[in-house]
Amino acid sequence: MNDLLYMSATDALKEFRSRSLSPVELVDAIIARAEKIQDTVNPFADKYFDEAIKNAKLAEAKYRDPDDRLGTLEGLPLAVKDSTPIRGRRSTNGSLINKKRVDQQTNPSIERLLASGANLFARTTCPEFCWLFTCHSRMWGVTRNPWRLDITPGGSSGGSAAALAAGATTIATGSDSAGSIRQPASQCGVVGYKPAYGRMPLSPSNSFDPYVQIGPMARTVADAALMSNVMSGPHPLDHTALNDIVTIPDCLPDITGMKIAFSKNLGYFQLADDVEREFMSSVDALAKAGAIIEEVSLSGLDEIIRLSHGAQEFLAHEFLQEALDNFPDIISDYVPELLKTALSFNSSDFRKSTLLAGEIWQSRLGPLFQEYEALLCPTVSSPLVPAENWQKQKITVNGHQLTDTEMTMTGLFNLYSRCPVLSVPAGMTDDALPCGLQIIGHPYDDVTVFQIGAALEKIRPWASASDKWPSLSSMTST
Repeated sequence: MNDLLYMSATDALKEFRSRSLSPVELVDAIIARAEKIQDTVNPFADKYFDEAIKNAKLAEAKYRDPDDRLGTLEGLPLAVKDSTPIRGRRSTNGSLINKKRVDQQTNPSIERLLASGANLFARTTCPEFCWLFTCHSRMWGVTRNPWRLDITPGGSSGGSAAALAAGATTIATGSDSAGSIRQPASQCGVVGYKPAYGRMPLSPSNSFDPYVQIGPMARTVADAALMSNVMSGPHPLDHTALNDIVTIPDCLPDITGMKIAFSKNLGYFQLADDVEREFMSSVDALAKAGAIIEEVSLSGLDEIIRLSHGAQEFLAHEFLQEALDNFPDIISDYVPELLKTALSFNSSDFRKSTLLAGEIWQSRLGPLFQEYEALLCPTVSSPLVPAENWQKQKITVNGHQLTDTEMTMTGLFNLYSRCPVLSVPAGMTDDALPCGLQIIGHPYDDVTVFQIGAALEKIRPWASASDKWPSLSSMTST
């Protein structure tokens, strides 16, 4: 059963085509797992199980008929984050405020997944307004990490990451404005991709926000690439969508001779010893695969890292204040705290972030990417974040008291939003929790980050190793 539940999307499609596996068999297994873990891991919001079974039977019939046109993702079980609009369905953004909201349009990237035959069977949980690096809300309760139920799967795409790690979906989606795809991917030991701004078409509500991206989440690099190829490309209703089409090849070349930089901490973050060990093991693996790996000093980024979060906090003032003023009885307990944090940044901070970002790119990061083909760093400095952690609660890392924001090494590359970033599993900590590695590419160079990720996956094949996924017993114990 585990072989079926943790089967990659690319392998499932091969078995569908050979008719050695039916889309019905796969979705039945996925739904059974989803039901077993719902009371503990709790990764799902709204569920469409009966509809998904019907759609799986239609997909099965298509595979039986060689004359019937198959979609690229025909029959693959898909879970979509609760914040992403789908016409005729509810997306609550993790808030009771939106309990009765039904969307009138579908996010164009999701529309493409559905048009390609992906079988939507559930929505995945997120914190209220997608504004935490954990995943709990009054709307959906607490989502927990399948590896250890007292630990968070991350946020805000925590439900998608948890479902993948639990074997309760084959592919999933997330959104990322400060690390909300990559941080949960790291926490749960899966793959998450933040594309370059404009690569994936967005909904009207956020298409002009360069911080926010929608992207694939999966268990393998090839699966994330498969989804990316379907989701990306120009769209007539998104003015910011890029006109050029980039396709990630099925067979990526090796990385022999590729010059890659790495930084353990971006000159700013406190890194747990076991996370550093696993990160360096992955770096060494890439060197063995033929890359030229060099450590670089990135001191002096403290202020721009702080402002990469602060600029977005400033933009959140209004909707957080409106929620507190108009719905004080139904918002989650932490929303006042979120507003307090947002109010600690002002328009001067926002303006400074834009000015300083340009200066640092010109003097530091731009020259780095002229010399190297990519930059590597950890995704999260320690995975030991409690499942119900709030934004201002502190976690100890190397004797330092830090918030989860101060442990998540992602937000800088939402400010530098034209850089594609792929988070891949880097290993397991001493506490038997996954940790991740970010691959940051040149602006709009999607292919290189997948090339490096595929090379690391080949030499450290986490997805195909039986000990790389949590046991069902650990996910169903209370």
